[in-house]
Amino acid sequence: MTPEIVILALGILFLAGLALDAVGHAVHVPRVTLLILLGVLVGPPGLDWLPIDIHSAHEVLAPTALTMVAFLMGGSLDRGTLAAQGRSILVLSVALVVVTATVVGLGLWAVGLPLTAALLLAGISTATAPAATLDVIRQAGAQNTAFGKLLTGIVAIDDAWGLLAFSLLLTLAATAGGNGDAQVLAHAGYEIGGAVLLGLAIGLPGAVLSGRVKPGEPTLIEALGLVFLLAGLAMLLEVSFLIAGMTAGALIANIARHHDRPFHEIERIEWPFLLLFFVMAGASLDISALLAAGWAGLAYMVLRVTGRLLGGGLAGPAAGLNVTRGTRTAAALLPQAGVAVGMALVAAERFPQMGEIVLAVTIASTVVFEVAGPPLTQWALAKENRPDG
Repeated sequence: MTPEIVILALGILFLAGLALDAVGHAVHVPRVTLLILLGVLVGPPGLDWLPIDIHSAHEVLAPTALTMVAFLMGGSLDRGTLAAQGRSILVLSVALVVVTATVVGLGLWAVGLPLTAALLLAGISTATAPAATLDVIRQAGAQNTAFGKLLTGIVAIDDAWGLLAFSLLLTLAATAGGNGDAQVLAHAGYEIGGAVLLGLAIGLPGAVLSGRVKPGEPTLIEALGLVFLLAGLAMLLEVSFLIAGMTAGALIANIARHHDRPFHEIERIEWPFLLLFFVMAGASLDISALLAAGWAGLAYMVLRVTGRLLGGGLAGPAAGLNVTRGTRTAAALLPQAGVAVGMALVAAERFPQMGEIVLAVTIASTVVFEVAGPPLTQWALAKENRPDG
């Protein structure tokens, strides 16, 4: 495909994204959902008009966009937020992961899925969609509300707990299959611990040095440099770029007290990356997986929703919320995206005999939760922002 066609396609996609943003406001549908549907329409699942290698584009866009998202989420974990909502964030994030994994694992096993597959899907069910959740919060203008900060805090650390839970259940599945070892847990420790160390290594000097080129005004180049450095090194070292970005963002927010401009700079240029990321995510969805997943996919989706809502309801009082608000918080965190697919690929590689069903169920549920999840987040935000919410 010639360069001019690719450039033309990018221009059309940006303008289409702008139009869909306006449509989303008019019909009260999150732009995330509309952009994913646009990707389905113009990508291989639909008309196949995109003059771009979907796989190659997604390999660059996903780490870049998600590291930006993680950096911004980390920035939300400042001292004020942690002092006011630290307990709620910790209790709810842990409860959602534990209860969801338990309900999904036991439920799938009870309906006849092999124990190994049930354990693998239980681990995958803990993953969320940070990019979609944060974008809905920002589109609703709720990033500075108590509920918006609570959701951002939970989704910021949710995937760290999810990776740990997935690794534990992967090891348990291997043990159930008679070939368990400690390599999976060691790798999880490296992926999480290495990401934290990388975030510290980039975040500490970033907090001290940013804003010194022109006092009080960190440049866009500084902010972009931090994000691209984090994403590239995380990929090179094979650690979580989400956790690395979150760690660096939290450090800068809490140490660089002389300014908060890095986060504003990233917010200014984040949307074009996210727009392409969501379109490419929609274009890469395998709609045929919905049929391939069959009853197992339907059971997984029902059980994941049940587990999330139950976890939020049970943990609400302990987190300083009532049962209704705890359940509503869980409903806002139903979106599930790329992290889950990544987990499924790891599971399929380690358990080839279960690979087909695990991948089919995960991809099918990703289609549903990516499209249906953001409107639920939008609904929960609207309910919380009402005087009687």
